[in-house]
Order: sequence, then structure tokens, then C-alpha cells
Amino acid sequence: MMRQMREATKPIMLFTAIAFVALMVFQWGMDITGQSGGGFGEIGSVNGDPVMYEAYMAAYRQIYDQVQRSQEEIISSQQNSEIEDAAFDEVVNQLLIRQELERRGITVTDREISEAANFNPPEYLRPQFTNDAGGFDLAGYQSFLASLPPEQLVVLDAYYRDVIPRGKLLRQVASGVFVPDAELWQEYRDRNEQVEVRYVPLDPNTRYPDEDFNVTDAEIERYWRDHEDEFEVPARATVKVVVLDKTPTAADTVASRERADSLRTEIENGADFAEIARLESADQGTAPIGGALGVFGRNTMTQPFDSAVFAAPAGALVGPVRSSFGYHVIEVLDRWAQDSAQARHILIPVTRTEDSEIELLTMADSLEDLGEAMALEEAAAAAGLTATTMDITRDFSFIPGAGQVSEGADWAFEEASPGDVSPVFETSTAFYALELVSSEPEGILPLQEATPSIRQTLLFERKMTQAEVDAQDVSSRVRGGEALENVASELGLEVRTAGPFSRNDFVPGIGRQNAAIGAAFGLAPGEVSGAVTTPVNAFVLRVTSRTEADSTAWRTQLEGQREAAIANRQQTRLSDWIEALRASARIIDRRDVVLAPQDEDVPQIPMVF
Repeated sequence: MMRQMREATKPIMLFTAIAFVALMVFQWGMDITGQSGGGFGEIGSVNGDPVMYEAYMAAYRQIYDQVQRSQEEIISSQQNSEIEDAAFDEVVNQLLIRQELERRGITVTDREISEAANFNPPEYLRPQFTNDAGGFDLAGYQSFLASLPPEQLVVLDAYYRDVIPRGKLLRQVASGVFVPDAELWQEYRDRNEQVEVRYVPLDPNTRYPDEDFNVTDAEIERYWRDHEDEFEVPARATVKVVVLDKTPTAADTVASRERADSLRTEIENGADFAEIARLESADQGTAPIGGALGVFGRNTMTQPFDSAVFAAPAGALVGPVRSSFGYHVIEVLDRWAQDSAQARHILIPVTRTEDSEIELLTMADSLEDLGEAMALEEAAAAAGLTATTMDITRDFSFIPGAGQVSEGADWAFEEASPGDVSPVFETSTAFYALELVSSEPEGILPLQEATPSIRQTLLFERKMTQAEVDAQDVSSRVRGGEALENVASELGLEVRTAGPFSRNDFVPGIGRQNAAIGAAFGLAPGEVSGAVTTPVNAFVLRVTSRTEADSTAWRTQLEGQREAAIANRQQTRLSDWIEALRASARIIDRRDVVLAPQDEDVPQIPMVF
């Protein structure tokens, strides 16, 4: 019991974390109050209520930490900008919810808090109180609750005062969702009813040569004028680019391996494994507990790690073992045949060494300094690098080696003039710098440039029309008694087999959720379709077998299906409701003014503490 109490105290302190605006926000979320005690003060407002810097930073820190835990590489400046926007949106959403609670007069009583605290603990706590039968140990939880000091009870009280009103609001917003049995049955049928078909594809593009059809210049121009929206082109820029890859070098890999070897040697010489794990391991989830992974089954871990553990006896020190995460030094604490094992590990990721990182940053700084004084190509040559020329668009700003370069695109399209050299920007995989060569605003593709694609479009329309005629002829002959295979062979067509497949499946050669799939499920076994067209092909199909959905099996799982469907619709309604609140709210974002550096010589407060 005391172990349960110790393990559960820390999670209670974590309940004050920011809630995301989704279905769970009303069940387990915590509010961002935004009370100001200093700092930058107001950085915006929502319907007149201030967005406080402290609340924004709390949201920023949580999202930043979540993103960093989800990836090995350091968060780039581009990601950081996205996190800042997400944090502001989160605080805005929380304020909108708080305003809606006040508008509706939704409150919570002391009795409701008491009942919730005693009989409905937060889900985060439930795993800490499990009885011998695997269920929730209510008596153990209530005993733990009675032992909490006053300051912890205050935290728990605040949690329920926030959560319970949100639960009431959720029920008001998402109540009344009803999913009829007919809809659930159709959904079940779509997943489980199956057919198998023999079919003939006519493939217009390959069956009919272009020269069999005529497309005039007048038809091309008319199509261009009637479908102007199809020829809208985004803003385009031609840039010179230099990319500095952040990928660790071969020397960095060797250094990581040598570090892992060194730690193994220390352990073999008597050093405490758990203490080294706490100090050295990059696995943030296990380092604080000495690298302990607990008990896990075969094929649970990444393959090299799994193979090493289950090839070693209990008590063995293994590694370093290389995986996609880095090098692991592993101690197999116990192992039960090939079924499960208990182990702990120390993770040394393959990252740039300090010297390698300094060298890379120095090169990036040098490139930026040189770019202020000369053209990018000259700056690159002076730094021993190479510049390449390429196009980027407003809709697709991608540079090989750097990935999506939204910061660079913003600079090129909003700030730069031809000949300007950018600062050095950063993505998760690289540093990069640009020089704007030229740019073109968004507009309509000229007729001359659009003509080749229009010609192909009109040719395909004519081919598809002919394919539909020919498919109907095939269908008529087969329905008249001729064998599908004989008709197809005579016309140089191929008969293929597909299935069994459901309405929701992707079917190679046919596609997914199109007219051909629908036609297959509209036919009885042995029936032949007429000409069926999809956007890219024409078919004649014959159903060879059909497996109906089992209504008895459907009824067995109906309530679970209904719950999932209702939850999904509630989530959709909640998301739509939040969007509607945002659309009608007066949201002012003053971050660009309040948080802008006032003097480049004055050190700025860092975003991460």
C-alpha cells in the first residue's frame, strides 16, 4: 500500500498539466488560467479577456516537451515556430471554453467534488490501484486518498473543480447524438460483406492510339476558358540554395559506439548500472529509474534489441547493440525461455559529438556572415560548400536535404528581392540559406503552356467515350449467351479475377470506393454488369461469389460499435463547436509586438527554461 501511495503522489501533481481541446479535455483536462504575476503580461486577448504570457509559456513548454520526446533530433527553428502557434491556439481555446462555462452558468458543488474524488478517480491513477483480480482497488484508493496531506488535497480539489464543469459542458455540447441501427448495419456490411469478380478492363489510355482522335485548337482554348480554376498556379520562386546536413558523420557514429563501449567497461569494472543509466542514458522514460524496462514479451522491442536480449542468459551484460535509436548497453535481469524477459538498458544515441556540432554551427554562422557580404554562390565557395538552383512554390516549398522549408518560403515570397541572400534557417535535418533569383506571383497558366495537358485531357475523354461503347458491346454479347472469356479474347482484352473484397477495400486493378466497386455489390452471383466507368478506366464485371455479412455476429458486437460511433460523432461535434467559437470570437494576437526583440544587443528571455 505504501508503494502505491508513493507512486500515486507524483501523478496527482501532474494533473495540473494543460488539456488539449478534444473530447478528453472535458473529462480529464486542466484549465490554463493565465493569471499574471509578471513577465510580459498580456500578449493578446479573446473577447476582451487577456491571453497572459505565463499561460502561453505553460502551453508552449508542454507542447515543446511532447514534441521533443517524440523525436531524437533537436527541435528546429521551423518546428519551434509551429509550436509557438500551437501554444497560442491552445490558450485561446481554453479561454473560449472558460468563457462558455461562465456564459452557461455551469458550476460544481462541494458534494459533486467529494463524490467524484471518492468514487471516480482520474484515469491516470487507476493503474496504481489494481486488486488481485485485475480490477480497480477502490478500498486501496480511498485509503490513499485519506492519507493525502492538505496541500495535495487542494490540488485534487482544484482538479475536480475544473474537470467536472467541463464534463457538464461536454454533455451539453455533444448530447443527443443518436446512431440508428440501420446506419450501423450498413457500416458493418460495408466492412464484412464480400464479393469475388471476374472482370474485363478496357484501359482507354493503352487501348486506343492518340491518332484515332482529333482535338482542335478551338476546343483546347474553349476548355481553357471554361476551366480556369484548373490552371491556377501558385506563386513561384527560383532560388539558389545551400544545405548543411545535420546528419551525424561516420566519425560521430564511431564516437557514440566508443562511448557505449566505455560505459560497458565501467559496469564490468564494478560501476553501478542504474547510476550510469540515470546519468548517461538518452532514454528519458527509463533513465530516471535506472534504465529499467520491466518485463516485456518477445517481439515487443525493436528487432536488434529483441534478438540480443533473447539470445542472452539471465544476468548477462549485452552490447553495445545498434538499433535505429542508437547504441544500447543491456543487462538481462531475468528471462523466461523465449516468452518474456526483464531487462534494463543505457541508450547512447548516434548524435554529433560536441566538436562535430561546434564545427557544423561554426560553418552555419560563417555561411550567414559571408552571405551578408556577397552572393550566395560566392559565400558557399568560400565556405567550401556548393549552391544549387531550384524552384519552390507557395504550395510546395520543399528542398532536398532540408525538407519542408516554410521559413525560407516566407522569406522568399514576403521579404526578399532578387539578389537578396537570406539568413541561415534551420529544419530538423539541416541548416540552409537561400538567394532569391526571381519570383512570379500566383496567376493563371497561359494557354500556350496549358495546351499539352488540355490536349491529353480531351483525348482521354474521347478514348473513355469509345471505351464505354466497347464495354457495353462486350456486356451485351455476354448477356446474350457468349462466354466472357471468348468475347474478351476475340477483342484482345484480358479477363482478370479480383477478391474476395469488401466495399471499403482497395482492389488492385479496380480501385477503391468507385462505381466499379459499387456495381460489383449490386450484382447477384453470375450476373454481368453493363459498361461501368471510373475516372480512369471502363469495365465489364461478372460476380462469381458473394459472402453476406453475418447479422448474428453484427448483433453480438452492436453495442461496442454503437459506443464507438457515438464517441466519434461526439468528437466531431466538439471539434466543430470549438471551430465555431473561434470563428465568432474576437481574437487578438500581439505576440509579434510584445515578444519582438527591442534591441539585438540586449539578451532576450529564452523560450525554454
